[in-house]
Amino acid sequence: MAEAKSPSGVSKVLNAAWVRPFLFLVVIVVAWDLAIRLFRIPAYQIPSPGDVVAVLWSDWPDLLRQSWPTTYATICGFLLSALFGIPTAMLIAGSRTVESYVYPLLVFSQSVPKIAIAPLFVVWFGFGIIPKVISAFLLGFFPVVVSAVQGFKSVDPDMVDLARAMQGSRFKVFCAVNLPHAMPAIFSGLKVSVTLAVVGAVVGEFVGSNSGIGYVMQRSIGTFDLPTMFAALVILALLGVILFWIVDRIERLVIPWHVSQRDDIIFAS
Repeated sequence: MAEAKSPSGVSKVLNAAWVRPFLFLVVIVVAWDLAIRLFRIPAYQIPSPGDVVAVLWSDWPDLLRQSWPTTYATICGFLLSALFGIPTAMLIAGSRTVESYVYPLLVFSQSVPKIAIAPLFVVWFGFGIIPKVISAFLLGFFPVVVSAVQGFKSVDPDMVDLARAMQGSRFKVFCAVNLPHAMPAIFSGLKVSVTLAVVGAVVGEFVGSNSGIGYVMQRSIGTFDLPTMFAALVILALLGVILFWIVDRIERLVIPWHVSQRDDIIFAS
């Protein structure tokens, strides 16, 4: 039988994971530019992609400097979400009593808009970094808890009983059975959390700040400088993508067996 031809370099590049989103992004930008030209949309309503790129090129040092406070608040809020969210999920999944008391309050807390309570953080903690970190934490906390609870509850009880029958302590059974089984769900929640933490940090900067990407956007809205505002949105999008990619890389290191199975399913479909 003739040997199957190996894929060419061009086909390998086109099948790369990053190429398709990039091509779709190019299509969106081209459609954006064409829509402005065809419908003659004025620049004070929607800037052209060229104007946004020009601002990114000329103001890149300032935008990079302003992105650091937002990045710092996002990372701190996200780490706090993971630090408190996973143990909270363990308590909720392990005790029906704790679940009956705590879980409804968590759901209720999500119905309160964070932009409505963010001014309170400024009153309580001032205009420093703490209100931004708290806003990022509050937005990122709930997805971690919900996903982790689902992961811990989906563990097969027979596997837990078998591990306990082999004279395993409660802590050893948790580390050998419950935690590895829940890790895929935990990382799913962490991926959602890290992107929402970016939103939370920006919300905190909207309310009270003199630095950060949220401050740049608020200042741009006040002066109707839409190209700068869109450039700030691009920076936020890049920040969210980079942080999501970092969490995904960590997931591949921690649970490589699940990631390989997921990739096989995706590419086979």
